[in-house]
Amino acid sequence: MSKMKSFLKENGLAFVIIVVGWEIVEDVVFPIIFGFLGNYIHPAFYVGIPASLILCFHWLAIPILWGLWLKIKKEKRDVTNVDCCDKE
Repeated sequence: MSKMKSFLKENGLAFVIIVVGWEIVEDVVFPIIFGFLGNYIHPAFYVGIPASLILCFHWLAIPILWGLWLKIKKEKRDVTNVDCCDKE
């Protein structure tokens, strides 16, 4: 339980943003994209609208996005600030 508390204390906001952001993409952006594709490309794309609402890809997308976030966060920690300008 203490590991979970320390994880949420350090990464809680980023984790919530990733989960909520993916939910928005999956439930709003994908149906809009399929609607435009069905309207302008081929009507077969209309099938993607209910499919994107029924199918759930959280099990795949959240770990991938979380891994990318950890890599970005690690790279930012490795960078050291170097002041190149003289301050008087």
